Amino acid sequence: MTGARTERPASTARTSAGQMLRQNVVAWYWASRPFTLSASIVPVLVGSALAFKEGRASPGLFVLALVASVLVQVGTNLVDEYADHARPEGREKLLAPYKVIARGLLSGAAVKRGAIASFGAAAVVGLYLVSVTGWPILVTCLASVAVAYLYAGGPRPLGTLGLGQPLVFMFMGPVMVMGTYYVHARALTLDVLLLSVPVACTVTAILATNDLRDMEEDRTAGKTSPVTLFGRQFGRWVCTFLVGIAFLWLLALAGAGRQGLLALLPLLALAQAVKMLRMAWRGQDRPALAVALKQAARLHGWFGLLLAAGVALSRFGTF
Repeated sequence: MTGARTERPASTARTSAGQMLRQNVVAWYWASRPFTLSASIVPVLVGSALAFKEGRASPGLFVLALVASVLVQVGTNLVDEYADHARPEGREKLLAPYKVIARGLLSGAAVKRGAIASFGAAAVVGLYLVSVTGWPILVTCLASVAVAYLYAGGPRPLGTLGLGQPLVFMFMGPVMVMGTYYVHARALTLDVLLLSVPVACTVTAILATNDLRDMEEDRTAGKTSPVTLFGRQFGRWVCTFLVGIAFLWLLALAGAGRQGLLALLPLLALAQAVKMLRMAWRGQDRPALAVALKQAARLHGWFGLLLAAGVALSRFGTF
C-alpha cells in the first residue's frame, strides 16, 4: 500500500515534466516559423550545387554554411516576434500559430534569449568559416546578421520602411548564393551571380504574397510596403512579375549556354507557380491570401530544390 502511494506522485511528476517538455518543443517550433526556413536553405543548396558541379564542393563546409544560414533565419524570426509584440500595434494582430508571446506559449524574455542564442551560435559557425575561407566571408556574415536584426528590430525596423522586398531579394538571393559558393570555391564567377537571380525572385515572391495578406494590418500599423502604397492589384502584378522572371531567367541561361538543360528542372514546378498565382489573384481576404502565401513558400522550396539538383547533376553531363 505504501509503495503504491509513493509511485503515483512520481508518475504524475514524470507526466507533467513530459507535457511541459512537449509544450516547450511545440512553442519553439512555432516561434522558429519553420515554414519560412526554405528561404535560408535554398540559397545554400544552389550555391553548393554550382560548386559541386565544378568539383569544388566540401560536404563539411556545406553543412556549416547551412547551419549558419538557418540560425540567422531563426534569429530573425525571433527578433520579429519579440519586436512585433513590443509594439502596441503588434499586439492587436491576429493570433497566428507563430505568435507565441501573445498566445502565452513563451515569454518575451525567453524569445529574446532565443534570438540572442541563435545569432550567437550563427556567429560561432561564421567565425570558423572565416578562419577557413578568409575575410570576405567575415564581411558577408557581419552584413547578413546586421541586416537580419535591423530588418525586424530596432526603433525603425527596415522591414516597415518599404525596404523589405529589396533587402530580401539582395540578401536571400545573390549575397547568400554567392557567399555559399565562395565558402567552397574561394572565388566568385559570373555564373553564380546569374544563378542567384531566380532564387532571389522566388524568395521575394514569398514576401510579396505576405504583403498582400497583411495589407490591412500593415496600413493600420503604419508599415510601408508596395501593397500599402499602391494597393493589392499592384502587389499581385509584383508577384506575377517575380515568378515569371524566375522561369524566364532559367530559359535564358540555358539558351545562352550558361547552364545545361538539367538546370531547367525547375520547370517541373510551373504548375505550382500557376496554382500560387491563381490564389494570389483570386484571394480577397486574409484567409484566402494566407493559403496563397503557403503556396508561395512551397514554390520557392520546390523551385530551389529542383534547381540545385539540376545544376549538381550537370557535373555528370552537359545535356
